[in-house]
Amino acid sequence: MAKTPFIKALLLDISGNLHIGSTPTPNAVEAIKRLRAANIPFRLCSNSSKESTATLVSKLNAMGFNFVATPAPGERKEVWTSLGAVAQYVQDQGYKRPYMLLSDSARTEFSQIEESEAQVAAHPYDAVIIGLAPKLFDYEHLNTAFRILKGEDRPKSSDSAPRSGSATSTSSLGSAGKPVPLIATHKAKYVEKDDPPGLSLGPGPFVTALENATGAEAYVVGKPTKTFFELVINDFYSASELTPSPGSNSQGEPDDAGEEEREGKIAVIGDDVEADLGEGAVELGLWRVLGERDLLRPSYVSRIKVLMMGYKLPSLSVRWFDS
Repeated sequence: MAKTPFIKALLLDISGNLHIGSTPTPNAVEAIKRLRAANIPFRLCSNSSKESTATLVSKLNAMGFNFVATPAPGERKEVWTSLGAVAQYVQDQGYKRPYMLLSDSARTEFSQIEESEAQVAAHPYDAVIIGLAPKLFDYEHLNTAFRILKGEDRPKSSDSAPRSGSATSTSSLGSAGKPVPLIATHKAKYVEKDDPPGLSLGPGPFVTALENATGAEAYVVGKPTKTFFELVINDFYSASELTPSPGSNSQGEPDDAGEEEREGKIAVIGDDVEADLGEGAVELGLWRVLGERDLLRPSYVSRIKVLMMGYKLPSLSVRWFDS
């Protein structure tokens, strides 16, 4: 196994690492206190999409943590969620009326979207957003999302040509002449919960079902995409907690191997090989750390072997940050 480098900053997964359900994992609260006391830069990176960032932070604080959902100007933003990233993306893209397969709590993240009767009449659905919303993953709601993505929710002109069933047919185009996008907070296949205890389905299988049925490709905003990790990492530099070295790349990482060893690396800690430590974490060369609690699952052992053989990265360390 490769030598452990100097770690200059941490990206920490939340669910399964800092807590499971409403219970903090052993030593997690103390570990966060120690990180702050040592002035080690860190950010929480969560794919939680069943509840708003404010609700998530409130639950964490009830467990003994001390985080701020909406920091004041000049304060560091410690909690980053895929849901918050989607809300920012929707605002940046100017979507007026997305169809949201989201829980009531998660919907509060989209305060910029107000559906008045006038807006409903003036704007057809211009996007489909999907997160973890178990109560909405039924035929009625998924079929509505399917029909929006295929353009079936819009009036058809009498002289329209027969449709072929292709995802690129004009019936799937929005009011601006562009395909209605499918936007996913993440594509995790499962999540760990305490009610019922153990693993439960995540939003990933439902995102894949819509992709398969419509021919559309979901735009995934949250972990483990490179875009999400870059967004969070750049905040270390914006907040002046890290300083880019001469000759570093766009993420502040040194291009030269020797310089990298001297400057250190950013580590990402998660409990899911794919959803936390895959894709973008690999592309950006982050030092990836898997919480050893999940190594007890036989499925994880085989997937770890495949991951290390496939990417040839022995840097997938098996340790927990509070040890």
